[in-house]
Amino acid sequence: MRYFVHISYHGLRYAGWQKQPGVLNIQGVLEKALSQVLKTPVFINGCGRTDAQVHASQFFFHMDIEKEWDFDLLFRLNKLLPESIAVYDIIGMEGLPHARFDAVLRSYDYFIHTYKNPFLNGLSSFYLLKDLDLDKMKQAVALLPAYNDYRAFCTSPDKYEHTLCYIKSARLLVDGNADRIRFQITSNRFLGKMIRIIMGQLLKIGRGILSVDEFEGHLITKQTPALITPAHPQGLYLSKVVYPYLNLPPRNGFSAIMQNQDDQLWKTV
Repeated sequence: MRYFVHISYHGLRYAGWQKQPGVLNIQGVLEKALSQVLKTPVFINGCGRTDAQVHASQFFFHMDIEKEWDFDLLFRLNKLLPESIAVYDIIGMEGLPHARFDAVLRSYDYFIHTYKNPFLNGLSSFYLLKDLDLDKMKQAVALLPAYNDYRAFCTSPDKYEHTLCYIKSARLLVDGNADRIRFQITSNRFLGKMIRIIMGQLLKIGRGILSVDEFEGHLITKQTPALITPAHPQGLYLSKVVYPYLNLPPRNGFSAIMQNQDDQLWKTV
């Protein structure tokens, strides 16, 4: 039977989701734990491939298990897994739905703090920047849903069958002091390092290095910028995944610090 598994993870110590030899990765840790608990080899397919040090406050993978277990698998997994990975739901599915290919919407959040804060280390990206032009950054963010080819904002566009991404929404928010920034974006799919590249371009706009027109020019011409500077990975979270047949709310905030400000202090620019 096929199962969808709802999880979250703090990705700072990991070389991304995807299993690869010689490095610590989320997929490998989960497969090892599942195989140990179920006493049979288990292979899983994730809903995406987050980069090294990127987090997920909501993530799904699917697995096929022939023999049903007669114990509390959720409890045993959470007891065995490291504190950086949590399992919330194990859901039996009809047929053979696919955790990656069936997802219709994915949302990401990117957090930045512009002052040194040891308690945000690893949870948000630190950029020691003053007087960012948030209005111009907002203008650039507002352009994103108007375009659907993101070839210009991808590290290796030729490896994809196409570079179309249908962005449903994008917005920029700040906290009360305007020294913490939150970028939210939702689309049917994303390309390699696409969000971090966009965030890097937005920071250049905020610093006055890049104009909004130049930013839009890359979207129009589909020409990659001469210099791509992806933003740091630590501030990026996969925060929501939606399927035609499954739409669960995330089970937790981004962290205690992030969650305390989630609905109270973040204001749209």
